[in-house]
Amino acid sequence: MKRNQSLIADSKLSLEEKKRKIQRSLRRLEALGVLTPPDTEAQILQLIAKDIRHQRLYRQRRQAELVKLRQTLHSLHCKSAFHSEQVDYYSQYITTCLDNLTAKNSKGNGKKTAENKGKKNKQLILTYTAARLHEKGVLLEIEDLPVTQFKNVIFDIVPSEEGGTFQVKARFMGVDMEKFPLKYQDLLQLQYEGVAVMKMFDKAKVNVNLLIFLLNKKFFKK
Repeated sequence: MKRNQSLIADSKLSLEEKKRKIQRSLRRLEALGVLTPPDTEAQILQLIAKDIRHQRLYRQRRQAELVKLRQTLHSLHCKSAFHSEQVDYYSQYITTCLDNLTAKNSKGNGKKTAENKGKKNKQLILTYTAARLHEKGVLLEIEDLPVTQFKNVIFDIVPSEEGGTFQVKARFMGVDMEKFPLKYQDLLQLQYEGVAVMKMFDKAKVNVNLLIFLLNKKFFKK
């Protein structure tokens, strides 16, 4: 913008004013050591020619860099598409595995008597006090609740019909409080992303890795 304004201002100067400005500029270049009298005209021509050559080299270099950047961008898009396909594949694989495990458990239960099935289903519901989960390292803290009160909080982990999903029910001193939907696949995603701690019920902080270990041990152990 300033350069354009300067060019416009120069165009309005008279011929004599332009000559004086050129002379002042030449003296300034000589003072800076850019030009050395008496061959200042030849030196100026050499500088102009050099600048023209360099501009061409700069343009070629910028074009080469632009081509390289486009190639890099294309490569990144290809890698991104590949990893997205891999994520979809593993997501489907995990879902299939969880469905198979659930179906296997259901099939095994179907071979037993009604009494045994009722007993088995009852065993599938995990019940822990907050104090016990805290001892295991699964539960880290519950906001606004001291550790001494953890014995009064009970969590029921109930598997849902959909494979790999659970309902976590909270009770405080025997009174039903809240329910929290828990997906095993979401836990694996958090683990993959390096997330160590997650919140349940907006208050309870749990260790992701140890919660996965607990679910594996109790529900998915062959």
